[in-house]
Amino acid sequence: MSEHSKYQHACMIRGDGGRTVRAVLDRICDKWTLLVVATLEDGPLRFSELRRRIPGVSQRMLTLTLRHLERDGLASRTAYAEVPPRVEYALTGLGRSLIAPALALAGWAVEHNADIQSSRAAYDGAAAPVVDQRRTS
Repeated sequence: MSEHSKYQHACMIRGDGGRTVRAVLDRICDKWTLLVVATLEDGPLRFSELRRRIPGVSQRMLTLTLRHLERDGLASRTAYAEVPPRVEYALTGLGRSLIAPALALAGWAVEHNADIQSSRAAYDGAAAPVVDQRRTS
């Protein structure tokens, strides 16, 4: 990688003190967002079907996640004037553009999980409290 490329990468990540990158990553890398995005990849779903397909998500968390995705322009909400009312959620073009980077990140996590677990175990084993051997009188 050239020095110019390294400089461009550093500027992109740290350009505004990292605020832009942090703000977006805080939203899309939370516990539920990528699961909702991945679940909506195949097409629109009703709330109840989304909840059924995402084990462990509460109604409240799914509602908040969908609201955030809609606010950020990653998902759309369509209400149909039917009896009973029907509401579907779908990815927008922007939301679909998140699939490839999300898969790349997930692939990296799976590929390197064993290395990370090994490093954590080594760190936790070496990080045992150090006892001060000096005598105090």
